Amino acid sequence: MAGNPSPFSDVTETLFADKTVLDEEYQPSTILERDAEISAYTNALRHVLFGRNPQNVFVYGKAGVGKTAVTQYMLDALQGEAADREEADELHVLFHNCNGDSAYGTLRSLINTLRDVGPDHDDAFPKKGLSMGDALETFYGALEERGGTFLLVLDEIDHLSDANSLLYELPRARANGHLDRAKVGVIGISNNYTFRDSLAPKVKDTLMETEISFSPYDADELYTILDHRVEQAFVDGSCDSGAISKSAALAARDTGSARQAIDLLRTGGDIAEERGESVVTAQHIDEAQDRVQRGRATDKIRDQTRHGQLVLEAVARLEDAGESPVRSKRIQATYEEVARSAGTDPLTTLKSIQNHLGDLTMLGFLNRTERNEGQSGGVYYEYELSLDVEAVFEAREAIESQRT
Repeated sequence: MAGNPSPFSDVTETLFADKTVLDEEYQPSTILERDAEISAYTNALRHVLFGRNPQNVFVYGKAGVGKTAVTQYMLDALQGEAADREEADELHVLFHNCNGDSAYGTLRSLINTLRDVGPDHDDAFPKKGLSMGDALETFYGALEERGGTFLLVLDEIDHLSDANSLLYELPRARANGHLDRAKVGVIGISNNYTFRDSLAPKVKDTLMETEISFSPYDADELYTILDHRVEQAFVDGSCDSGAISKSAALAARDTGSARQAIDLLRTGGDIAEERGESVVTAQHIDEAQDRVQRGRATDKIRDQTRHGQLVLEAVARLEDAGESPVRSKRIQATYEEVARSAGTDPLTTLKSIQNHLGDLTMLGFLNRTERNEGQSGGVYYEYELSLDVEAVFEAREAIESQRT
């Protein structure tokens, strides 16, 4: 390598002042365009400041509309305020993402968090061998040992299997004598507006939760959010207002997601830098759109269960072969081929495939059309892809390559 120029020798400047401001995990210190939601959250959580039982809160909205950011912001503020209030108990906040988890697994994770141990530590709560009742008893014991008020933030709670068992027990813990020194409240975050409808009637009666709904952002709201980020993320003068307007307009027209708008702006900046240009313009955002859409499709597909991904790939293969829209039985046959080629034992019942098709439709991956052929053929559904076929194939290839 001696004498060879460094591949980075030509990198002399950047358009970005602080690119982390555009990262997905960035937590803004100021929340913009969510005053109504912040007010609703304040009213729901204010009881904690007076040492009362916390109210259960369920937060609904599409991905990228500020649910998690506002929740984190509110809980940080609540903890700071509670620390200065004599009437308030010590406030503990426990976060857990429920995607692909069970009620038992969720309790196990919360117990290990309270014990401050990793999942493989000698003192970790076991993955199996004990019952849900054992997990609840251990969890209550850990809460009582520490005492105070606990807010359990369950993100993607609609992905939690057997949610009824957990959401029925936790709000009744003090009434049933399981807790005395500790108080507990649940904050559920969901992309699925119909999640509450899936709960058992007795669970709905027990929760008595406050619902806070986050609507998609419009273009003006997204412009305000992006303009604030640009001030921190970019060098002065390196991102023009046309790029901000374009990012806001494209995201508002598509999903109303701040995350998508920020992704467009960051990717536009990357494209401008790759070309050695000094200002991000609307043209860069236009070019960023395809790159972002494909990247987000991969992320969304990766978030699905293994079998959900395989069902989606099956529909994509049928669409690529010109066979869509297609019925679930035909999808099942192709899914079995896809699963076996991926080294996975396929699900064996048509009902399980139909459940995955329903989930993928609800999440926007598929379009579903009802057909009615009267007495001769009855009523049935046909499915077709709502994503680009190549985007699905590329995403699945990327996901599988990471598994090997």
